[in-house]
Amino acid sequence: MRVLIFTAIALLGLALGDEVPTEENVLVLSKANFETVISTTEYILVEFYAPWCGHCKSLAPEYAKAATKLAEEESPIKLAKVDATQEQDLAESYGVRGYPTLKFFRNGSPIDYSGGRQADDIISWLKKKTGPPAVEVTSAEQAKELIDANTVIVFGFFSDQSSARAKTFLSTAQVVDDQVFAIVSDEKVIKELEAEDEDVVLFKNFEEKRVKYEDEEITEDLLNAWVFVQSMPTIVEFSHETASKIFGGKIKYHLLIFLSKKNGDFEKYLEDLKPVAKTYRDRIMTVAIDADEDEHQRILEFFGMKKDEVPSARLIALEQDMAKYKPSSNELSPNAIEEFVQSFFDGTLKQHLLSEDLPADWAAKPVKVLVAANFDEVVFDTTKKVLVEFYAPWCGHCKQLVPIYDKLGEHFENDDDVIIAKIDATANELEHTKITSFPTIKLYSKDNQVHDYNGERTLAGLTKFVETDGEGAEPVPSVTEFEEEEDVPARDEL
Repeated sequence: MRVLIFTAIALLGLALGDEVPTEENVLVLSKANFETVISTTEYILVEFYAPWCGHCKSLAPEYAKAATKLAEEESPIKLAKVDATQEQDLAESYGVRGYPTLKFFRNGSPIDYSGGRQADDIISWLKKKTGPPAVEVTSAEQAKELIDANTVIVFGFFSDQSSARAKTFLSTAQVVDDQVFAIVSDEKVIKELEAEDEDVVLFKNFEEKRVKYEDEEITEDLLNAWVFVQSMPTIVEFSHETASKIFGGKIKYHLLIFLSKKNGDFEKYLEDLKPVAKTYRDRIMTVAIDADEDEHQRILEFFGMKKDEVPSARLIALEQDMAKYKPSSNELSPNAIEEFVQSFFDGTLKQHLLSEDLPADWAAKPVKVLVAANFDEVVFDTTKKVLVEFYAPWCGHCKQLVPIYDKLGEHFENDDDVIIAKIDATANELEHTKITSFPTIKLYSKDNQVHDYNGERTLAGLTKFVETDGEGAEPVPSVTEFEEEEDVPARDEL
């Protein structure tokens, strides 16, 4: 009864003019009004953000643009935001573990948002979740209005919506959240739009304006992949807005072209490379990266590149543990790039593993310095047991470990059976060992058994681990996702 009374009072408060604050048509929610707004709004997308978050700042104008466009359409769909740093209890109650986190509420029930971060993508995803999978189009005028209003829209022309091909089109429309689909059944309208019955055509406002699905075979997977490929530019420029599509899309091989906008490289190279990119676009996505941007320096570091190597190309295979490939030269002519890509698909291209030069004094201190070139020789010496810390120079946890690890090296300095070593895993890669978090600590015993250290990062814990051949560490709870985000870059933050 008390709950009912409280809800009635809350609703009455809204009715009497307790308006929810807004910024650029985005509702501003807090603990005080959150439950009331959610329970009284049929469809609402909520962004949990942090004011200092770079991704949140990039999303903000697009989010406001989407909210404004929906408001102009008098849509029942609302957009809202919550400052999660001020409303920590509220954020925690909805499992917010990173920023921005977006949740879509339908009649108060939340689901995770899985669309893009540009205004059109947000609107498309929301309309897909709140309406039919494909818009019914009954006139050529309506079709043209839809084409003009959307960056990308996929039309299905089916006089019989119960045909197998039409059913595949509609089932694909149901699962593709980030694009608008439309269906035309009137034969007169099909003809007016210069299509044929059973055609599927993608319209876009860039590059090739109209693209027809040409394969006779049509399945949900094939059509989904085709829509993804054709809805992207032939060469995609890397940014906060495109990163989620690049790394979360159907194409898992990426050709990265590192260029300098300041030097005019985009104009100099990209137009000539478009035919090559188009030839391979079903299998590999071509991405242009402006190396002048400070926020893109992590990508250069990930590939072991220096700015004086720009312009140049690299290739990455996401499904092969982010394997990297490097061409034999930095030439960016169409012929050189096509040869590079084709050699990858032919299987003749060898994976590029990063390695620093071996310092002359690598063994001078108690903690030995390893690089890719000397790793196997030192670590797989069957007369020694070797403890190795895989670290990243920018990792906060690694920096905290330095004084402890140095004392550990001093402790075992005169023990001929033990080597304490470290390796910068961001600058040195090993074919047999993939590191996904920092610091990672492994003990290589004399019989070449490998033991992962999951204990407390203390001198006593590490000493016992070495002395007992990896048997002396009690596991401790893993670090939180927020801590991991500080240490391990996400794919779109490389």
